[in-house]
Amino acid sequence: MNVIKRSGKEVDFDDNKIRQAIIKANNSVKDLTLCLTDDEIEKIVKSVVSKCDNFGRAVNVEEIQDIVEEEIMRMGSYRVSKNYITYRYKRELIRKSNTTDDHILTLIEGQNEEVKQENSNKNPTVNSVQRDYMAGEVSKDITKRFLLPEDVIEAHENGLLHFHDSDYYAQHMHNCDLVNLEDMLQNGTVISGTMIEKPHSFSTACNIATQIIAQVASSQYGGQSISLAHLAPFVDISRKKIYKDVLEEFETLGITNAENKIKEIVEKRLHKEITKGIQTIQYQVVTLMTTNGQAPFITEFLYLNEAKNEREKDDLALIIEETLIQRTRGIKNEQGIWITPAFPKIIYVLEEDNIKEGSKYYYLTELAAKCTAKRLVPDYISEKIMKQLKEGSCFPVMGCRSALNPWYDENGKPKYYGRFNQGVVTINLVDVACSAQDLNDFWKVFDERLELCHKALRCRHDRLCGTPSDVAPILWQHGALARLKPGEKIDKLLYGGYSSISLGYAGLWESVYKLIGKKLTEQAGQELGLEIMKYMNKKCEEWKKVENIAYSIYGTPLESTTYKFAKCLQKRFGIIPGVTDKNYITNSYHVHVTEPINAFDKLKLESTFQSLSSGGAISYIEVPNMQNNIEAVLSVIKFIYNNIMYAELNTKSDYCQCCGYTGEIQIITDKNNKLIWECPNCKNRDQTKMNVARRTCGYIGTQFWNQGRTQEIKERVLHL
Repeated sequence: MNVIKRSGKEVDFDDNKIRQAIIKANNSVKDLTLCLTDDEIEKIVKSVVSKCDNFGRAVNVEEIQDIVEEEIMRMGSYRVSKNYITYRYKRELIRKSNTTDDHILTLIEGQNEEVKQENSNKNPTVNSVQRDYMAGEVSKDITKRFLLPEDVIEAHENGLLHFHDSDYYAQHMHNCDLVNLEDMLQNGTVISGTMIEKPHSFSTACNIATQIIAQVASSQYGGQSISLAHLAPFVDISRKKIYKDVLEEFETLGITNAENKIKEIVEKRLHKEITKGIQTIQYQVVTLMTTNGQAPFITEFLYLNEAKNEREKDDLALIIEETLIQRTRGIKNEQGIWITPAFPKIIYVLEEDNIKEGSKYYYLTELAAKCTAKRLVPDYISEKIMKQLKEGSCFPVMGCRSALNPWYDENGKPKYYGRFNQGVVTINLVDVACSAQDLNDFWKVFDERLELCHKALRCRHDRLCGTPSDVAPILWQHGALARLKPGEKIDKLLYGGYSSISLGYAGLWESVYKLIGKKLTEQAGQELGLEIMKYMNKKCEEWKKVENIAYSIYGTPLESTTYKFAKCLQKRFGIIPGVTDKNYITNSYHVHVTEPINAFDKLKLESTFQSLSSGGAISYIEVPNMQNNIEAVLSVIKFIYNNIMYAELNTKSDYCQCCGYTGEIQIITDKNNKLIWECPNCKNRDQTKMNVARRTCGYIGTQFWNQGRTQEIKERVLHL
C-alpha cells in the first residue's frame, strides 16, 4: 500500500509514522488518566491500517489523518483527539503560507504522482510539460486566493463541484473552439505577424491548416475541431494546376490528341498530392508540441454533405478516403511499429448516401468500420438524429463532445464555425443524492448546488468579459473565431448564444441508485434520471433568459476528476454499496461500466439521455477485437444512424515494446494493492515501454491514468 503526500509524491505506507503521531499527541496530555495506553495505541494503528487497506488504492495523508481522528475518538480519549486536531490545524496554517513550492519541486523532480496521472496524454518528465504545470500551479494558487469566492473554492476542494481548468483561469482563456478554417484559408490569415494568403494547392492548404491548429491550441486550453470540407475546394485548384503542367509537358514533347491520357496522369498526381497533404496533417499534429506540452487536441470532421456541389463532394470523398486509410495504418513508434495515435480525433458523419449498401459512398463507411476496429476511430454522428435535435443542422462537436446549439446571423443563416465554449463547471450529482435525507430533500439540495454552480459559471463568464482581442490574435483578429479590430473586446461574442457555457454533470447512475435503489436500466430509475436531466435544463433556460448567456448541460468527460470525486465521497459519506464503493464515479448519464447490457440496448437507452444533454455528450459500447468481424461493426454503425446522435466503439489497440506483443495489455494488482499495466506475454510492467490506447472520455488516452480511471477501465464489461 502506498501513500500520496501533500506534495503529490507517492511513498510506501509506514504505520510507524501513524504510531509516532499518536504518541506525540498522547504525550502532550498532562493528565495521565486521560492518556491512551500502549495497547490502545496499537489497536488504533491496526484499525487505521486496515481501513486504509480497504480503500484498494493509494491513500493520501489527509485521509489517513481523518481516520486517526475517528479511531482516537472511538477509543474515548477526547483530550488526545483534541491535541491531535490542534497539531493538524497548526501545520495547515504553516502550509497555507506557501501553497505552491512543494508541488512545483516534486513536479520538477518527477515525483508528483497526482500530476503524473492527471492527463494521460502529457508526459510530466518533459520540460515543456513541466513548464506548463508550473504555470498551472501558480494560476491555481492565484485563483484560489484571489479570483474565486470562498464558497466556490470550498465546494471545489470538497468535491461538491469541479471548477475545470483552474490552472488556466488566471489568464483570459476559454475552453473549446469550432475553428473557421474556411474563412482563414479562403480569405487569408496572419500567423505570428506573417500574412498567410489563400493557398494555391491542396498540399499547401494542409500545411497551413496544421500551423493554424498549433496556433489555436496555444491560445486556448480545450479541444478544437476543423472540417475537412474546408480543404475540399483546394483539391480542384490542384487538379487544374496539375492539368496545366501536364498539358505543357505533352506539348513540349509534341504529343497531341491525348486528353484521356492527360486526365489519367492528372488524377494520379492529384492522388499523390492528397496523400501527401493528409500525411502532413497526421504527422504534424502528432509531432507538434504546443505551449501546454502536448499534441494539439484536434478533431477532424468528415461530413460529405458539407460540400457545396457534386464535384466538391467527390473531392471531399477522396480526402476522407485517404484520411481513413492513413489512420487505419497508424503511425510508427520509436521501434518502427505501427501503433494507434491519440490525435487527431476523427468524427465520421453517417448520412443517406453512405449508410446503405449500394449507396455511392458506402465504401467510405466500410473503410471507417475497418479503421474503428483497428484504431478506435472514427466516432460517428448520425446526420438524421442530429438534424432532429439541432433545428435541421449537422455540425461538429468541439474537441471530444462539447456541443453548440443553433445560432443565426443577421441574415437568418445558421452559423457554427467561429464559435466556442467559455468553460465548464461540473456538479457532483452523487454528492447531492448522498447529502439529501430523502427524494423530497434531494430537490432542495439540488437547487442549492445548482445555484453554486451557476455562481461559479458566472465567474468563468465574467473573467472573459473585457478581454481584448490582442490576447490571442489568431483567435479574435485573424479568423479562427472572429475578425475583431486590435483593442476591441470580445464581449459581444459572449452573449446571445454565440458562445456556450457548460453546466457539467457526473454520476447520474449512482445518484439515482442512492435515491430510490433503482438502476437507470430499470423503468423507475430511467424516469428519475430523465427528470434530473430535465431539471438541469430548466435551470439553464432560466439563467439564459435572465442573463442572455447560453447555458447548457454537458455530459462531463471526467478523467482525473472521477478519482477526486470518488475520494471526496468516501471521505464524506463512507462506503455505500453501489454508490461510493468504487474509486471512480460514472461519466455523465452513462450506464455503469460493470452493468451487463448488450450494445444495442445500451445505445437505445442512452439516446434518451443524450437528447437532453444539448451542451455535449457521447455514448460508447465496449467491444472485443473486431478486426475479423467488420460486418458486426457495420451493424452497430447502422444502428447508430437510426437511433442516437453521437456514439463510438471502444476496442483495444496495444503494443509491448519489450517483446512485441500486440494483443490486449492487462491491468493487474501489485503487492502494494496498486493497479498497474502488465504485458500478458513477457510480464513487462514498465509503463514507458508499452503503448496502450484506450478511449476514456470521448478521446483516446494512454496508460498513464490515475487509479480511479484505471479501475474503471479494468471493470468494463463487453457490450458485444
